[in-house]
Amino acid sequence: MTAAAPSLTEGLASLLLRPVDSGARQRAGALVTDWLGCAVGARRSPLATKLTAVVATLPAGQVTAIGAGQRDAASALLVNAALGNVLEMDDVHRGAILHAGPVVIPVALAVAESTGATPQQFLDAVVRGYEATIRVGRALGRGHYRYWHPTSTAGAFGAAAAAGSILGLNAEALADALGTAGSRTGGLWQMRHEPVPTKSIHNAETARSGLLAAQLAAAGLRGPRAILEGVQGLFAATAPDAQPELVLAEAPDWLIHTTSLKPWPACRHAHPAIDAMRDALRESEDLPIEAIVSIEVTTYAEALRFCDRPNPASELEAKFSLQHALAAIACLGRPQLDHYLPTAIENPKVRAMRARVTVLEDAEASARFPDHYGAAVTVTLADGRRLHASRVDAWGDPECPMSDAEIAAKALGLAKWGGVSAEAATRLFDAVRSLPTARSMESLQAALAGLDA
Repeated sequence: MTAAAPSLTEGLASLLLRPVDSGARQRAGALVTDWLGCAVGARRSPLATKLTAVVATLPAGQVTAIGAGQRDAASALLVNAALGNVLEMDDVHRGAILHAGPVVIPVALAVAESTGATPQQFLDAVVRGYEATIRVGRALGRGHYRYWHPTSTAGAFGAAAAAGSILGLNAEALADALGTAGSRTGGLWQMRHEPVPTKSIHNAETARSGLLAAQLAAAGLRGPRAILEGVQGLFAATAPDAQPELVLAEAPDWLIHTTSLKPWPACRHAHPAIDAMRDALRESEDLPIEAIVSIEVTTYAEALRFCDRPNPASELEAKFSLQHALAAIACLGRPQLDHYLPTAIENPKVRAMRARVTVLEDAEASARFPDHYGAAVTVTLADGRRLHASRVDAWGDPECPMSDAEIAAKALGLAKWGGVSAEAATRLFDAVRSLPTARSMESLQAALAGLDA
């Protein structure tokens, strides 16, 4: 009798448990630095204030909740897994169209703190969590992305994989954890049409769900093995153009290396246009704004679906506005976090410049998406000149990566924005940098506890 072929989650579990090499650990450390910068940078946000107020009332535990002391893992994740996304500067994977870091890293950190794991076990968990998230995310396809939030959907698999890695689940148990996590995952995009912070709550809930799935598997609870490809599984229910073969497709290395970082405080779909705008103006840095007659942006259809917003009314809407992103560069210069605050949104010069921005679809850029996020910008001047630049990829993509120094500078800048002293921020990121060779997590835990110093 022929044995049944392994399910996709069974195959994925086996793939995830292969040894993690030093290069992948180094990349994981860089992404931990980036996530921590984003998370601590969001400490003063209204959402952080509300979440920490809730978490502060919950019982104490062994896991550091940013801004709310030591809490149990699930309570800490309500804060930690939400904050990494608030500033819209979290890492992104193009093919999967999602953000693995804000879900995977806080789960790995929570389990590492609560179990006394080594730094290497923590970094390995991050690598495996990214792998699961990206593999499931890219298989879901663009049809899923039209209505569903893939960070939430695929993130549950990554959260389960990260937790399961540290908990020492074998392939059978890890497949169970993936099945349980996938059976209740998902998150709808409707919040994009309303000024609410639900996107960040998706991250927190999917992190908590994935952690619970791994804990249940460790206790012996079975999970549905065909949750992805089954007749009533995730692909059938939510992904009309799913590509199941991508879950287990061969790759030359761990997929954490294919993750992009975001240098600018805006939706990633706006970044190619931001880069092109900066390139177009590079030789005309002293150009008076009165000289700009019009700005034309051509980019891929998904960028227009998410970021064609000529009249943003809030910080969140401005971060999803191509018009505001380019107008702010023209009027205010190099993108900064405060360029998306109400004072900049309501600035009369910025408002007037937004009205001069036209956005159009570029069929070739649409055809390259999601493997490449591209855009072109043409700035027409009053003297008749036309300044033009185009991008196939954005700064921070693997094709044009941020250096370690640039990642560190971004993280330090975000920490300052979040009210963290330079001394406390330096201790924090030095502790992260030492993780690949450190003997314990104590330095990182102490640095996290000292963020208010």
